Amino acid sequence: MNDIFELKDKIKRLPESPGVYQFLDKENKIIYIGKAINVKKRVNSYFVKNSTYKIKALVKKISDIHHIIVDNESEALLLENSLIKKFQPKYNIQLKDDKTYPWICIKKEKYPRVFSTRNHVKDGSEYYGPFTSAVMVRTLLDLIRQLYPIRTCNFNLSEENISNKKFKKCLEYHIGKCKAPCENLQSEDEYMENIEQIRNIVKGNLLEVLRYLKHIMNSFAGELKFEEAEIIKNKIEILEKFRKKSTVVNTKFNNLDVFSYVDNEKMAVVNYFKVHNGAIIRTHILELIKKLDENQGDMLSFAISEISSRYKSLSKEIIVPFSVDIFNKDIKQTIPTKGDKKKLLELSERNAKYYFFDRQKQKNNIKENKSKNRILEKLKEDLHLNVLPNHIECFDNSNIQGSTPVASCVVFKNGIPSKNEYRHFNIKTVEGANDFASMSEIIYRRYKRLILENKPLPQLIIIDGGKGQLNAALKSLEKLNIINEISVISIAKKLEEIFFPGDPIPLYLDKRSESLKIIQQLRNEAHRFGITFHRKSRISNLLHVELENIDGIGEKTIKLLFNRFKDVNGIKKASQNEISDIIGEKKAKIIKAYFS
Repeated sequence: MNDIFELKDKIKRLPESPGVYQFLDKENKIIYIGKAINVKKRVNSYFVKNSTYKIKALVKKISDIHHIIVDNESEALLLENSLIKKFQPKYNIQLKDDKTYPWICIKKEKYPRVFSTRNHVKDGSEYYGPFTSAVMVRTLLDLIRQLYPIRTCNFNLSEENISNKKFKKCLEYHIGKCKAPCENLQSEDEYMENIEQIRNIVKGNLLEVLRYLKHIMNSFAGELKFEEAEIIKNKIEILEKFRKKSTVVNTKFNNLDVFSYVDNEKMAVVNYFKVHNGAIIRTHILELIKKLDENQGDMLSFAISEISSRYKSLSKEIIVPFSVDIFNKDIKQTIPTKGDKKKLLELSERNAKYYFFDRQKQKNNIKENKSKNRILEKLKEDLHLNVLPNHIECFDNSNIQGSTPVASCVVFKNGIPSKNEYRHFNIKTVEGANDFASMSEIIYRRYKRLILENKPLPQLIIIDGGKGQLNAALKSLEKLNIINEISVISIAKKLEEIFFPGDPIPLYLDKRSESLKIIQQLRNEAHRFGITFHRKSRISNLLHVELENIDGIGEKTIKLLFNRFKDVNGIKKASQNEISDIIGEKKAKIIKAYFS
């Protein structure tokens, strides 16, 4: 526990100047770094009584305070950013890790290679990125290899090795992908000219590359070197096609950075657009995790500093949704209210919102899956199952006074309904109202089919009913020789009694139990699904009976009509010609006369 009186005494001695302050814990580890125009006033604000819960949690862990004085707020912002990157304090804004994002590397070596990598090594090589899309990286590298013959080997092409003829030209040379600098067939100056153009391409400066290539093409044409000029012309066309794929916003915009911002109480998302020569040439999404009660200005300022540093941005203007503190006061901040810049900011915001809500959805799905897994674990424990019941099927019979007996099967996977796997059954072998025989039939039909189709069996079967229905289901599973592969229970409605095979004493789960609730959900869903089907079947039967009362219309004709028009309403709405196409003109007249 910190000595609050000692800390307050130290605060009194802090300077009222711009600077950076650091909070340290009892182990002398930096836990928070902040900047301020007035260090004393800002640090003192953490110790007021009406601080938020998060601030109070931080203050409890402060054992010491350090500070660094600077000349102005811009320097404080720059120093804060570099210190946060170095020490990564627990209570500062956390940058979502993006080490897996790809970069394009121009290797620091003689005759540099150009390739994609996910490892950013500090070896003096040039790294461009990170790119959020691996497809974009592959597209750029394909473009570069179409335009420029550069090596892909990792040989040490030193002057000594080349002069000693240590290497031989490979297949890449013979197919025109490399000019074999390994055998001194390409000068280093020519190779490095290509590398300079490649730099411009990965930076997005396509117009500079195009201007250079057009100059070379015209020079060749002026010297009557038409074959060489044609090669350059083809390269220009490839670049032009690639450039047209960029999102053109306004040809007057040159070298702009656009930042939009979306947040909630836990996280923030910043979307970045790089606009060069009137087109969006780069995009990036930065996800930030809030640790204290950082305001929007602090979060966006941190993001702008981070992105500008990563991409080595030289933009003289940034478009932002609100004013922020940035370390370079020479950069113009624009908060557009109308026009093309406003549209550009809105486009960036749409991208930020899409990413933000997608991340929220992912997190909610993870929470939901964890909750479902916990419930299934509890169900496994309460029912003494050997395995987690990820796949559950529940059956219900439905009939009214023995008429139109049907049954239903509902399927839950990972604790949620899998509605495309629900099944209805018309009872085929049972006469009258015999729930036990009906249950035996549908269980046999259901699992015989799954076995024949080589589909997975459920871990748990739930039967809506008592011991009689349970025993009927067990007989069918025994016939199919799978009785030992699936756990089976039944649930009786009145007292919510759960019966197990071979055990006359039912299990009573707590009414508030999550296990009972999911069993009830399955039972109720099976009942709802079965009743709906039963109602449709009864109506269909009644309509069949109604049509059977029409003189001259038999069972075969009725089936043809229902197959085509689905129900009586469909038959009523159909024209006489449509009906006659199915059953003939004579019967069509009879049908239309009956319903007129």
